[in-house]
Amino acid sequence: MSGRIEGKVAIVTGGASGIGAGTVRRFVEEGARVVVADLQVDAGKRLAAELGERARFIEADVADEHAVEAAVDLAVAEFGRLDCMFNNAGILGAVGSISRTSVEDWDRSVAVLLRSVFLGMKHAARVMVPQRSGVIISTSSTAGITGGLGPHAYTACKTAVIGLTRSVAGELAQHGVRVNAIAPGNTVTGMTAFAYTGDASEIEATTERIRAGSNLGIAGEPVDIANAALYLASDEARYVTGHCLVVDAGQTTNAGSVRFASAEPALILERGRTE
Repeated sequence: MSGRIEGKVAIVTGGASGIGAGTVRRFVEEGARVVVADLQVDAGKRLAAELGERARFIEADVADEHAVEAAVDLAVAEFGRLDCMFNNAGILGAVGSISRTSVEDWDRSVAVLLRSVFLGMKHAARVMVPQRSGVIISTSSTAGITGGLGPHAYTACKTAVIGLTRSVAGELAQHGVRVNAIAPGNTVTGMTAFAYTGDASEIEATTERIRAGSNLGIAGEPVDIANAALYLASDEARYVTGHCLVVDAGQTTNAGSVRFASAEPALILERGRTE
């Protein structure tokens, strides 16, 4: 099947790498035009150039309302409408013992992981409600479903994303707007590699580790999450709203603890950097 979202316009936050980049490519393959919103300027520009006229890049800190507003405005200005808002950008955030986590690290984690989703929903809604159509998708996590799969701030925010999704779905359904979430399990990205090994470039080792622990004997790739987003963005999911689609090879059926590379408190940002 091809052209599943032909003619639709999407924004993917955190779209320059990992799950976001995989989704941008998948959406374009299926006929969409996409705005890539990310802080990674070089990677974002390269991806947009690779995809040609169907993609645009905008530098955006998703915790900043003006940046999210600008991304939505760009989609409308360049492509005439907005059919899908994928609130995907994220960080691992504050790690370490709850008794030693700083308020500053906690607040930055919440800003990137939760406030950004609120902002994406808010500014998508101002376009989608008048046009009486649209889809909002947000990336949660299996850590938002089962304890022990992520750091405290990350777990709290990813749990809240599911609750916010359900709440906003209830409001926007009357306007023809569907609101859903995706909860990825262990997926091979630079952030996961950093969580497992302390080195965001250790993709091969991370792939083998995820494969070894997978119920299905395979490692989740960004395209697996992109395919879930594609389904939710398409008219195939026209009867689906307020739902969190878990894509985890059954990880949440036998969840255990994830060991992070460092026990020292830190704030882990994009691609394993710290602030």
